[in-house]
Amino acid sequence: MTGEITDKPTELTGRLLIAMPGMEDPRFEWGVVLLCDHSADGAMGLIINKPAQDIDMSALLTQLDIENTADLGALPVRYGGPVEMGRGFVLHSPDYASAVTTLEVTDDLSMTATLDVLEDLGQGQGPEKWLMMLGYAGWGPGQLEHEIAENAWLVCEAVPSLIFGLADTDKWEAALETLGVSPMMLSSEGGRA
Repeated sequence: MTGEITDKPTELTGRLLIAMPGMEDPRFEWGVVLLCDHSADGAMGLIINKPAQDIDMSALLTQLDIENTADLGALPVRYGGPVEMGRGFVLHSPDYASAVTTLEVTDDLSMTATLDVLEDLGQGQGPEKWLMMLGYAGWGPGQLEHEIAENAWLVCEAVPSLIFGLADTDKWEAALETLGVSPMMLSSEGGRA
């Protein structure tokens, strides 16, 4: 039967969420979130375009007592989301797999949340492309679907060149452009046709 409404969520793992203008939660304002997991049980994602405050890779590795022979210096650490902000996640290219555990998000994107990836990065032996995040974004069952239906988010394909190759300040607009949407066309007011 066409047009039937179901309770089954659309699989969004590996897709990007783009915060609409007027996002009421300032933690997600102008945010771009890679969904690392999405199911009927909820969703988990990482904000890819917001720098964490007052910490860079050098400081993080020092705090964790991890050797930094690769001299990661002032490379940014990003704010991955408001949940468990003391927990780290490395979003990376698929050329690396942790000896402990790595989650394959898509064919082009993986995520590792164990200390060994940081140790490998500190030694210059980690993945070729990567972003370090503290915290993550989480949604309960049906919560994300509701937010999408309320026009809080647009959804687009996750393009590795957008995630790893652009400045954080350019990612929101570039994600919109993958949909053929100009930021000037968007309104902070939602509506129904």
